[in-house]
Amino acid sequence: MHPTGTRAAHHAPGNARQLGSRHRREEIYRLATTSGLTSVEELAATFDVTASTIRRDLATLTAEGRLARTYGGAMALLAHPESSLRQRLGEAYDAKRAIARWAAGQVRAGETVLLDAGSTVGVLAHELRTVTPLTVATTGLTSLEALAGLDQIHVECLGGTLRHLSRGFVGPLTEAALERMTFDRAFLGADGVTADGGICEAGLDQTRLKELMARRADAVYVLAHAAKLGHRPFHSWARLPAPWTLVTDDDVRPEAVAPFVAAGVDVVVVDPSGRAERA
Repeated sequence: MHPTGTRAAHHAPGNARQLGSRHRREEIYRLATTSGLTSVEELAATFDVTASTIRRDLATLTAEGRLARTYGGAMALLAHPESSLRQRLGEAYDAKRAIARWAAGQVRAGETVLLDAGSTVGVLAHELRTVTPLTVATTGLTSLEALAGLDQIHVECLGGTLRHLSRGFVGPLTEAALERMTFDRAFLGADGVTADGGICEAGLDQTRLKELMARRADAVYVLAHAAKLGHRPFHSWARLPAPWTLVTDDDVRPEAVAPFVAAGVDVVVVDPSGRAERA
């Protein structure tokens, strides 16, 4: 959050004090979407109203599904709407396929592998069809569909509550199943990934699950194409225990890779043929 009168005041309209309640709420929403977290105190100062008035405005915006209340303020829910898995499957497909090919090459026959939900991990599941015998546990419907019917791949579904947008399972049942297994390798997806924050996702249920996944595997890989590095679309984070490997594509800029290398992350950059270099 920002101190009273800083960023929110900078973006506020010149006639903020004359705004009616409806227009004020629209401005509050705009400030939340541009500034991220917004506090009651700074909003009250910006619009020259009481904190109680701001709390009523926030309650209205929350009831409309436009903001999420936080301790002492609010954050925008719709600033970066979460894409569906169907939408993401067509994004950067060549990069995802190259990443998946390299990742599949790390898996050895006879291993037990954990696959996250997500589009890039779903492509990886297709690439693993020739690595047999294999045991695969997954939270993703896309991976389940890719591996169904293959006699030499034993599949464990880590069921729970289905998130329809990501076509993945989350929640206490999924977490309980994870606690009963260990894995040679875990492959995780991400909506965004940073060197200081870890994996960024739309909800805390997803980030908690990814942290549990990382703790249950000997080797952890995060599969993220170049556009996701340094990207912070949401406010939920999964911190990963070191060491872990970031696998990305060769569209990535050196300045985007540098913070990960400095943080001790093993970074693999894959070209379209699936050949890789370590940063």
